[in-house]
Amino acid sequence: MKKLIILFVVLFISFVNAEAQPTGGTMIDEVVAVVGKNYILLSDIENSYLQMRMQGGITGSESTTKCQIIENLLFEKLMLHQAELDSIEVTPDQVDSELDRRMRYFINQFGTQEKLEKFYDKSVVEFKSELRDVILQQMKIERVQGNITEKTKVTPSEVKTFFKSVPVDSIPLVGSVVEVSQIVKKPPISPAEKFEVKEKLIKLRERVVNGESFEAMARLYSEDPGSAKLGGDLGLHGRGELYAEFEAVAFKLKPGDISDIVETEAGYHIIQSIERRGDFVRVRHILLRPKVSPVALAEAKVFLDSIGLLIRADSISFEDAVKKFSTDPSKNNNGLLINPYTGSGDWPVDQLDPKVFFVVDKIAVGEISQTVVMEDEKGEQAYRILKLNKRTQPHRANLSEDYDQIQNWALQMKKQEAIKKWIATNSKNTYIKISDNYKDCEYQQKWN
Repeated sequence: MKKLIILFVVLFISFVNAEAQPTGGTMIDEVVAVVGKNYILLSDIENSYLQMRMQGGITGSESTTKCQIIENLLFEKLMLHQAELDSIEVTPDQVDSELDRRMRYFINQFGTQEKLEKFYDKSVVEFKSELRDVILQQMKIERVQGNITEKTKVTPSEVKTFFKSVPVDSIPLVGSVVEVSQIVKKPPISPAEKFEVKEKLIKLRERVVNGESFEAMARLYSEDPGSAKLGGDLGLHGRGELYAEFEAVAFKLKPGDISDIVETEAGYHIIQSIERRGDFVRVRHILLRPKVSPVALAEAKVFLDSIGLLIRADSISFEDAVKKFSTDPSKNNNGLLINPYTGSGDWPVDQLDPKVFFVVDKIAVGEISQTVVMEDEKGEQAYRILKLNKRTQPHRANLSEDYDQIQNWALQMKKQEAIKKWIATNSKNTYIKISDNYKDCEYQQKWN
């Protein structure tokens, strides 16, 4: 089934790779197509084709692939033309924020800002300057695309009709899916535990101030597993990426300075500044987390054991126990574990936390587990009881078991149809001219 490619996104990596290509001669550029006041150059097509080839994304012939690239660019330019007609505005701050986000991503890909700049022989400032107009156009295009599809919905009858239209041998296989709920008992951390951690950090800070290596201290004592092995080095980060309390201190420090204790959701930190580059900062830190006392943990387990006995004796329902006793935010959703990829409670078993899977894999649907230890997103220990609400076996997708997934497929198809109708209407009302060399492409839309 042919699919309309909704948006041809000019990624940063494509841009820089095209910039970095060696030139054996000078290519005479030419205008391949015009859409309103916007035009497509031969160099746009050649650079996109080269990038696709480098990434192994070419499945057809060179001419077919270039025709697909042109159609994607025609659609992009048509949306850009519409953005101009609709006076869609993107503020400089919004562009700067997107530029920062992309630069952080690619700096992380290279490891350091220095490696990125050395590889392309350009500074981050130069990259931002060259990319600004590209990002501005992309953001306008995304706004137009969102306007086209924002009101697109699918009814249950449309979902059924869509599913019936799919050939049986094209219906995808769906792996086993489970739905799990939990009751969590997380004992509070005592003031004495917090005081002890602060005292440890004060002593570590004194040792560094007196000449010992912050980097060595971080490797030995920091409880941030990601940065501890790097001597506490967090790498370059821009504003808005770190905890607010952490960031407020990190951006004020001068290189070499060491902060006082900083408290965040993650725990307690001391920070050493490595360097500051405009809106980017690079620091080391030592993180210590106050722990729940073993006595409090044991009491939490005993408490949940007793709740489990009441549930099994039908003295209280699992749902009521969640509302009354769970200390986790999931209690507001009857204890349901939400899959962040789908926003639903359905979990393909390969996406489920192995610690959860190995527990629920041993119980039947409707049963609850014994009390088991867990760690929350902050790495703090607690106990919980798990309930297996449902389990499906591997099967071909069907409406009764996979309605949400099929609904999403139907919605995407309907959005594609909305895009096609929009192109058909707006291309008739827009000046579009394609050079003779590319008029014979087998386009999905009628562009002339």
